[in-house]
Amino acid sequence: MTGEDGPEQVRARLEATGYLVDDGLAVACFLALRLHRPVFCEGDAGTGKTALASALAEALDAPLIRLQCHEGIDAAQALYDWDFPRQLLHLRAAEAAGVTDPGRLEGELYDRRFLIARPLLRALETRPCVLLVDEIDRADDEFEAFLLELLSEFSVTIPELGTIRAERPPVVVLTSNRTREVHDALKRRCLYHWFDHPEFARELAIVRRRLPGVAERLAEQVTALVQELRALDLVKPPGVAETIDWAEALDALGAREVDAALALATLGSVLKYREDAERARTLDFAAVLAGRGV
Repeated sequence: MTGEDGPEQVRARLEATGYLVDDGLAVACFLALRLHRPVFCEGDAGTGKTALASALAEALDAPLIRLQCHEGIDAAQALYDWDFPRQLLHLRAAEAAGVTDPGRLEGELYDRRFLIARPLLRALETRPCVLLVDEIDRADDEFEAFLLELLSEFSVTIPELGTIRAERPPVVVLTSNRTREVHDALKRRCLYHWFDHPEFARELAIVRRRLPGVAERLAEQVTALVQELRALDLVKPPGVAETIDWAEALDALGAREVDAALALATLGSVLKYREDAERARTLDFAAVLAGRGV
């Protein structure tokens, strides 16, 4: 898969990995390959944002390099750091060998062999690769500004070593669960795609693609129940990932179909908050299944 393919070819290659895409996402991925621009994926957790990066890596036959963002993340954790323990050992060994020239010692200490490449630097040096910057909304404004600069030039300057520039820019996927608004400057650098919870037919197709061994009726019933659960006022509505987890759990129990009692007994596979489980127990699962015709 290359930027020379059209959106339909990109879609086909992604779907061959088991990842189903709509028209908008197929176009965004095509443009990301053609224009070397990041794809900014925003939406609720479990809607397939992170899975897109894995599917792109598989379709491109390229390594996936992941940077998991968190509160307080800084450039040293994301880009590079120096291996201080090894530098100290080298310094002691050099002193024991009688090396006293400060210039020589400094040059040896800041040699590339003592540099620890973090995900962003590895992505610049790996050709080709897919870089996943996961949950950028958890990082702070300062890190966003740093990331924007790096993605604009796909290069970084290390004072001791000089400038390192990507020979071929990585395919970049940024994800956000929208726990806070990401600055417009970063979004403008990217191709934007909103990930919504899929409608019934599409979600069922995803479950069948990911779990081909699960009984067809069971897959339909689980998908129908998750669609109804999302309509409740939940702390965390289940995503497609939870739909797949629930179907897989029921299949592991040997179920070919699900009834109300079994659905209630396995709610822990799909809902992760006590308040959500309590609210779900007010749902008439039997009526939902009968109403859906499954």
